This record gives sequence, structure tokens and C-alpha cells, in this order.
Amino acid sequence: MSEHVVVIYPHPDDEAFGASGTITTFREKDIPVTYLCGTLGEMGRNMGNPTFATRETLPEIRKQELIKACEVLDVKLEMLGYRDKTLEFESREEVAKHLNSYLQEIKPSLVITHYPGYAVHPDHDAFGAAAIRAVEMMPEEERPAVWAQAISNDHLEVLGQPQVQNDVTSVFRKKFASILAHKSQADGMLSKVRNEEEDIELAAQTWLGRESFYIWDFE
Repeated sequence: MSEHVVVIYPHPDDEAFGASGTITTFREKDIPVTYLCGTLGEMGRNMGNPTFATRETLPEIRKQELIKACEVLDVKLEMLGYRDKTLEFESREEVAKHLNSYLQEIKPSLVITHYPGYAVHPDHDAFGAAAIRAVEMMPEEERPAVWAQAISNDHLEVLGQPQVQNDVTSVFRKKFASILAHKSQADGMLSKVRNEEEDIELAAQTWLGRESFYIWDFE
């Protein structure tokens, strides 16, 4: 199995905030990365800060932001066309089959996704569960490793320390650029670390400079 990383998240910007540092380290080693993005995040609450999007224009804006972020990260993008905030109502098995069709073609060595039940958003939990099921559908000897990202407040207490903890401060400039590509979302998200006396990139690095994942156990 040749090295190829597949990232499976439901929303534009999940990859930027959650795994873009790790993605960058793979790309620096010339390891291909493909991002399977579930939705366009069209039901998101953030419309820019100050506001520049509307409910009608947000889907196309977020689509273009996603394309730009993937260009920054130098990854292949596949947009899967699901509807934002409805993934929990989709058939998990059908979504898993859809994802599995990509995995069978790509034959990745690693899949990165959300940890079901510990990923805060219902779309995160549902898509993470479908991604893991998609890998489980593969013959055991062909399955890639799965790194599952937990972000709930209680994940350390319940799951313990993640086996993979990546310090991405050395590549944070690329991570920050990918975050800024998602302008409609980033301006609001970064406002929590912005103040006049602090460099916003440095503040964001303190907040987002480590990316952690659990290695999924199929046993």
C-alpha cells in the first residue's frame, strides 16, 4: 500500500482548524492528501465579521473558500454534496458505502476523521462514524490506519491521552493561511483570540498549535 492520506470531515474549515498542520507535514514529505468534504457548510451561523454573506450567498462563498484553502494546502478536494446539518439523519450505511467507493479507488494508508461521540457537532459525529464504517467495510488486510480527532470537553477524561500528538508550530504559518482562506468563518472564530496588544497569529498558534488524534481500534 503506497502512502496516501484521506481526510474525511463534514464542513469547509474542519480541515483547516483541525488538521491542516498535520496535512502540511505530510505534503512536505510529498505524501498525497485527498480531502473528502461532506457539505458546503451552508447552514453555518457565521456570515463574516463584519457580515458580508447572506443565507443565499453563503454556500457559494464557502465553496470558493474551501477550494482556496485546499490550494493553500496543496491537497486534492472532493466535494460530496451532502446537506449541512442533516448528516445525522442520513443512512450511516449508505454514507459509508459512498465514502468506501473513494477509499477503494484511492487505497489510502491513513484516514483522518472525527471521533464519533466526542466531536461536538452532530455532523462531525455522524460523518466520523460513517468514515470509520467505510474503512471497516474494507478487507482487513487492506484497511488503512484511522486517526480519529476528539474535540469535546470530556474526551481526555473518557478516552485518555491521544496516541498521536502533533506539534505543528513549525508549520503554523501554512495552517494559519489555510484558516484565513475560510474568511467567512475565520473572522468570527479568531475574534476570541484577537486583541490590540497581541499578535493574532501568535495567539492562534497558542490555541491551535497542537493537533491530536486517537488511533482507532477495530477490535
